[in-house]
This record gives sequence, C-alpha cells and structure tokens, in this order.
Amino acid sequence: MSTASEPGIGVLLVDDHAVVRAGYCHLLARDPAIRVVGEASDASSAYAAFCKLAPDVVVMDIALPGASGIEAMRRMLRRQPNARVLMFSMYEDAIFPARALEAGARGYLTKRSAPDVLVSAVYAVARGERYLSRDIAQTLALREQAAAAVSGGTLSQREFEILQLLARGETLDRIGAQLSLSEKTVANYQSSIRSKLGAANNIQLLQNATQLGLLAGELRGRTNGLE
Repeated sequence: MSTASEPGIGVLLVDDHAVVRAGYCHLLARDPAIRVVGEASDASSAYAAFCKLAPDVVVMDIALPGASGIEAMRRMLRRQPNARVLMFSMYEDAIFPARALEAGARGYLTKRSAPDVLVSAVYAVARGERYLSRDIAQTLALREQAAAAVSGGTLSQREFEILQLLARGETLDRIGAQLSLSEKTVANYQSSIRSKLGAANNIQLLQNATQLGLLAGELRGRTNGLE
C-alpha cells in the first residue's frame, strides 16, 4: 500500500500487450494522485509483482497467457483478502463480469470505455467501492431480469429445457427428436419463449441465453481458469 513517502494510489497494471500497458500508464500518469508502481504480462508475474509491490489497486485483463486474470486474482485474494482488483477486459458477455465479481473483483470495465472512466474506476476501487462501466451495469441488469423471469416461473420447465438446447445450437428438428416432440411443437415453444423473454428474433434469444449463463460451458472452453 502507499506510504507517506510515496503518496497517491499505487496501481499494478496487468495485460499481455505492452502497447496496451503503455497506453494505461500514460493515461493514469496524467492524474497526480495515481502512481503506476509496476506492470505484468501474465498471471504468474502479476502475482509476484503483487506480493512484492503491495499495490492499492490491481488493474488486470481477464485474458492472459496461461492462467486467466480471474485465477491470478484468486491467488492474490488468498494472500491478501482485502486486495482491490479492477478487471479491464474486451469481454462484454454477462458471464465474464458476473464470474469476475463472484470471484472477488471490485470492478469491471470493458476496453471500449472512455479513458476517464478508468481513472474514475481506480479512485472508486481504491476507496473500497464497487465500480462497473455503464455498459456492463446494463448487461448485468438484463441478466438479472432474465434470470428472475426464469426463476419466477415465467418459463415452464419444458420451455427452459428447449431454451438450453437452442442456446447450444440445436435445430428445431433435432430438439424435437431428443424430446419426442414434433418440429411444429418445438417451433411453438420457441415462439412462446421469445414472447416471454421479449426476444424479437433468434439473435436476441441467444443474447438472453448468454445473460442467463446457459452458454457458460461453451465460453469456458474458450478461456482458462474462469471457474
């Protein structure tokens, strides 16, 4: 943590792209109350720097070579339960910020956030507050609404089962064969699911499935250490 001889918020930057880190450093250096105390390019070096430098805030990407940023954060939290980690990632699907926050992140920003948002987030996280960029806050709110619709009984058990299969890319005829239903019946269920979840088309239906976490398995296969 910062000392009297080294005032300001000490930040450790973790991203596997040197150009990205350089951009973060330049941005944060414009604020006299923020100091970039170190950089790292992977989970292992991030943890080593965290132990050595004791930063006030860790700004870390999820996608890192080898273990993910979430796994690196778990190690940091095991060592220092009060560690303040701000995830800064290209991933916008609700499953990623949801898992990061569940694992102990204090905030989550997407890389398309305005530059000043990162500075505001660092200040908030340093104060012990939670900070989400506006797009992520909206995404998580939609996920919660969709989850509430399902858990509240809006979707029947059969509809939820069909939604799961649709989310996995199954066709109507294959779903019908698996569930011993006609293709027309499955199509009727699909229409009912769209109506109940407010999805105008299959793309929006897939987005709803993502917000509910039904694509977690597929997403997990593309990343490391998210669980």
